[in-house]
Order: sequence, then structure tokens, then C-alpha cells
Amino acid sequence: MGARQCGYRQADDAAPGAGVKFLVVGLGGIGQRHTRNLRSLLGDSCDIIAYRVRRDSPILTDTLQVETRDGLEERYAIRSFDRLDQALAERPDAVLICNPSSLHMEVALEAARAGCHLLIEKPLSHTLEGIDELEAVVKSQNLVCMIAYQLRFHPCLTISHRLFSEGAIGRAIACRATIGEYLPGWHRYEDYRTMYASRRALGGGVILSQIHELDMLYWFFGRPRNIVSMGGHLSDLEIDVEDVASTLLSYDGMVAHLHQDYVQQPPVRQVEIVGSAGKISIDLRALSVEAFGGAGESIASYSFEGFERNKLFVDELEAFINAIKTRSAVPVNLSQGRQSLEMALAIRRSMETGAIIHMRASA
Repeated sequence: MGARQCGYRQADDAAPGAGVKFLVVGLGGIGQRHTRNLRSLLGDSCDIIAYRVRRDSPILTDTLQVETRDGLEERYAIRSFDRLDQALAERPDAVLICNPSSLHMEVALEAARAGCHLLIEKPLSHTLEGIDELEAVVKSQNLVCMIAYQLRFHPCLTISHRLFSEGAIGRAIACRATIGEYLPGWHRYEDYRTMYASRRALGGGVILSQIHELDMLYWFFGRPRNIVSMGGHLSDLEIDVEDVASTLLSYDGMVAHLHQDYVQQPPVRQVEIVGSAGKISIDLRALSVEAFGGAGESIASYSFEGFERNKLFVDELEAFINAIKTRSAVPVNLSQGRQSLEMALAIRRSMETGAIIHMRASA
């Protein structure tokens, strides 16, 4: 299919995104969420089509509960295709890549060659293969390419990033980030053993599946100098990937510890940043942030009780649509999304070899 420069078709009196044709690749939990949110934001003013290989996904709610087993296309007024070339022949303006991680790059390259803007679910891929080519195509066609790290919109992290950037706790010295959750509880509508997160061939494993924390570390502190990790498949879960990873990342003047696991009940998701003049404590499940000064006194406290998680994904879509319209910067572009992937692959390599991985300087 020949390359095409996709324009942003919008009437002056239309909502941003009106008239855009979206192709959603994969209609599992995240694909359906994006589809629901597109309809919520744009109603019938946008055309949505889908490319899906498996056609056994039930209709899911925002909390990943099964609403009904049938009628997915009818519910969201979408047309589905069995082949990617058939879907791209419909000339979509933007493609939302929501299939398993190991399949991202093949779809992204085909869509970019067709001139489509890209929203790629995290992680960008499961290897670095094809990313250089994708970067070249995106640049040559002047396409928007955004990596979907919705935690960049989380109020706990945005306020913490502001406090840290403004020097509220001085220079960073140490960071501890923890994410633990029980894998079989992720998608209760399907057998956890068949999920992408459980299978190496699909790009699974706790390191890549919980890569949001690596993007967060990159957002706050940049690229680490060295990485060393221990862990592996340590539980009784019936999976062929690592389910525990304990990683040290060293930076100039500071060190971070990241713990990831598939086994904790109840789940936990916390970050603590220790600085030369205080610390910031973040609890993403309790939706709270507290900052302390050098003497241990509280200097700022925030609670976001009642915050609806789906707003992260709505804000993410709005940022993507706005970038297409205005060619403004996206929160995580292709080059930035590569950073967290390279960190994740270094963690896995260290875990498998026992070596300290020295990260090359960022380009």
C-alpha cells in the first residue's frame, strides 16, 4: 500500500477529533477502553474500525467485568477486519495499537508506511528490532507517534513531579518504587495462563508488563548509568516468564530500587523519593501524596480520593488527538518510549546473566 500523508479533517464548528477515522488494533481490555472513550469524547462524529484476530472478547466494563458475551461491534458501532491490509485499505487517519507487545512493531510499521498517526500501547515492543525503521518512517512522513503511558496524567505523579522539579526536597539521593499485584486477578474474564502478560512469546513478564514504573523513573530522573537485577519465575503461577524482579538502577549521585511482582495480595503501588532536603511519599492506590522537609515536617499533602482511573485514559486520548490537530508535542514520543524499553531489556539481561548492565549514553 502506498504511503499517504494523513491530514486532520475537522470542520470549524466540530469537536477536536471529529471526522477522524480511527483503527483500533485489538479489542481486549485496553482496546475496548479506548473505543469507549473515543465514543464518549466524539460520539458518532468519528469513524472507528478494528483489526482483530481473536473474535472471542466479551463486552467489558471500565472495571474489566463482563457485561455480555456478544455484540461488541454493534455496541460501539464499529466494523471489524480479519486482516491488517484490509483495515488499512479503509484509509484510517490514526491507529491505536492494543494487541500483544510482541506484535506491536509489525503493525506500527505497516500503519506508519500507510501514513497513519500512531498511539502505541506500552511497552513499545518486546525487543529493539524495527524501532530504528519506525523512527525513520515517522520522521519522514511527519507523523504523530505517542506511547501510551497513562500514568503521565496521574494527579499523584504530576503533582509530585512538579514538587520535585521545583526543588521542594532538594537533590534526589534515593528512590524506592514498588508495584505488586496478583496476576490471576488482572482479567477475571479470561484464564491468566493465556494472557500476554503470562507468555514470553507475546512479550509478557513482570518487567515489561509493569513497565509504567520504568517510564516514571525515566520521567523523574532520566536514563540510568547502570542496572543490576535479580528475580525470575519464583511463584507457583503457571507461566513461562519472570514474576518477581528486584532491580537497582544507579544514576549520577543517586540510586533507585524498583520491586515488581505478580503475586501480592492486596496489591501495592508506592513511590518514595528521598532528597537532600526532604522526601516525597506517593501511594497510587491510596491516591495520596505527602512531601516532607529536611526536619521531617510536612510541607505539602494531597489527597485525590474519588479520582476515577478512566480519566487517565481519556486525558491520554485527548492529548493524542490534540497532537494530531496541532502537531504539538506528546507526553511520551517514540524516542522517549524507547528509553523505558531499553531499561526493561537491560533488567531482563542482568537477571538472566547476573551481570551489571552498563547503559550507553542516551542519544
